[in-house]
Amino acid sequence: MEALLCFVVATLVFLLLFDYYCHQQESQERAPVRSASCDDAPPVKTNRYYSTSLFAILGLSREEVYDFAAFRDRFHTFSEVSTAMRRAGLPDIHVIVGIDFSASNEWQGRKTFRGESLHALKGSNPHNPYQRALASLGAVLTPLLHGNPIPAFGFGDSVTKDTAVFPLIESGTPCLDFNDLMCAYTHTAQKVQLSGPTSLAPLLQKAQEIAAHSREFHVVLVLTDGQLDPAGEASSRRAVVSCSQLPLSLVLLALGDGPWPALQRWDDELPERRFDNLQLVRHAEVTRGCRNPDAALALHALMEVPDQYRAAVQLGLLKS
Repeated sequence: MEALLCFVVATLVFLLLFDYYCHQQESQERAPVRSASCDDAPPVKTNRYYSTSLFAILGLSREEVYDFAAFRDRFHTFSEVSTAMRRAGLPDIHVIVGIDFSASNEWQGRKTFRGESLHALKGSNPHNPYQRALASLGAVLTPLLHGNPIPAFGFGDSVTKDTAVFPLIESGTPCLDFNDLMCAYTHTAQKVQLSGPTSLAPLLQKAQEIAAHSREFHVVLVLTDGQLDPAGEASSRRAVVSCSQLPLSLVLLALGDGPWPALQRWDDELPERRFDNLQLVRHAEVTRGCRNPDAALALHALMEVPDQYRAAVQLGLLKS
């Protein structure tokens, strides 16, 4: 008798809960769709992020881009990414590279790089995040460079700290190509003394000097762990804004564990810029779970470059 009573009570409870669930579903379906002005609407940067010409060329949906699923299996070789860039309208380009040699690189690999320094060197193959990033970006960018040399600089070491940069090749000459750049980086990483504090301003100022002289479109690849103190954040922010006066596309490749609150704010905001000249790429996030992580990294790093090039043209920033 007690068992029968328990069964009846349980059945009634189930029916009540099921009826409540059905009413909830019905009310949600009848609820009006909120407009784009609602508080939970994505920011302007997010909307534009999904509508860049590169995504349109590739036929990627908003949902695919949002969860990064589109890049996991779509590109199998670096040449496919290069072809996609050309189809999106990118001409031959010039590249400037800056590499962060600040002391925080020593501990920024605790979670994402097995506890090693982000500049740790092992063997002849690309090992650390800096080497992997240079290898993947170089494989995509090389067909677009058409032999243009690559000015490459380091910053944040014990000599330059947050006040200057130093050339990766001691003579001051630019690297001939990405293979030359990889050799120059490896040679420097073996002997440089990590220090800081970190500021991106000296590197961005050097990039402005180069672009102001040539008036050519340049992609500035900044490889950094992104750990900035308040002074470094303020000076770097001013430099990012100043770069929008010139034909410069800034790609900030954030390596290590993070977080990168300042870099994220620059990527989403800074309305005083003449055009959106910056793309932040979180290395560990965009490569996690990808079948082809290097190609995915390259595409995410370069996806806004065609639109930035067109913005520079429309603003008259390039030489006629």
